[in-house]
Amino acid sequence: MSSEVEFNQFTGTDGYVVSPSLVDAVNCAIALERPLLIKGEPGTGKTLLARHVASGLGLPMESWHIKSTSKTSEGLYVYDTVQRLNDARFGDGEVSDIRSYIKLGPLGRVFKSPDRHVLLIDEIDKADLEFPNDILLELDEMRFTVMETGDEIKASHRPVIIITSNNEKELPDAFLRRCVFHFIEFPERDLMKKIVDVHHPHLDQKLLDQVLVKFYWLRGQSELRKKPSTSELIDWISALLRSGISQNQLEESIPFLGSLLKNEQDTEALVRYQEEGGALPKDWADLGPRYNQ
Repeated sequence: MSSEVEFNQFTGTDGYVVSPSLVDAVNCAIALERPLLIKGEPGTGKTLLARHVASGLGLPMESWHIKSTSKTSEGLYVYDTVQRLNDARFGDGEVSDIRSYIKLGPLGRVFKSPDRHVLLIDEIDKADLEFPNDILLELDEMRFTVMETGDEIKASHRPVIIITSNNEKELPDAFLRRCVFHFIEFPERDLMKKIVDVHHPHLDQKLLDQVLVKFYWLRGQSELRKKPSTSELIDWISALLRSGISQNQLEESIPFLGSLLKNEQDTEALVRYQEEGGALPKDWADLGPRYNQ
């Protein structure tokens, strides 16, 4: 496996607004040829990052979306014994050729490809506690052996590996030591305006300000079990635009609340707040000194 090939540096894409610290983390992982472990609130664009890194670097991409039942072997390859048995029973296929029943998984396809890839391992913390350690050898050596045939699959180029976690489980120290780590902080007002502009260009600035005042106020309510995320903000703006809600209407209410709050306890808490005479914020000054700049 060659380590002499130079990577292009990631600088972001037109469709994904990225902070300078995240750009640095991506390029650090590329330079060190180590996996980039990304954590952050749901809805902050962790999974989308890999797609845009691939686009920005001009590389193909493979994704491995982890489930609670995922096993390391599935990422490498699967031996389809059921299909081979059916072919033997019904006379279809060349059952003597075991290689035709070996199906490569995302890791296996990336390793076998002659092209350098971006590899997304998404939500690694959903799997068994031992899962991260189980893939260490393959990620380190970039090779594995198909036990049924003895074939060795060896990567000709080390892929750019991006691993996401929602912090549902602690990851093993041995795994963490091999990663470059970055936590995506929730966007502040100025960065959020740039993110919104990507999805809703030319949005009226007064309407945008009113949207963000309501959004950040909601996120500041301690009673909420699930704070609205960036992706939910983008969906909410779409609903507002399609319904023709004006800035003045938005000053007095928070319409389409179901686009922002995702459980009945949070919705009931807001309704109760308003029924008890609680006032909704109308400008940044109502959010306190942090936003009154």
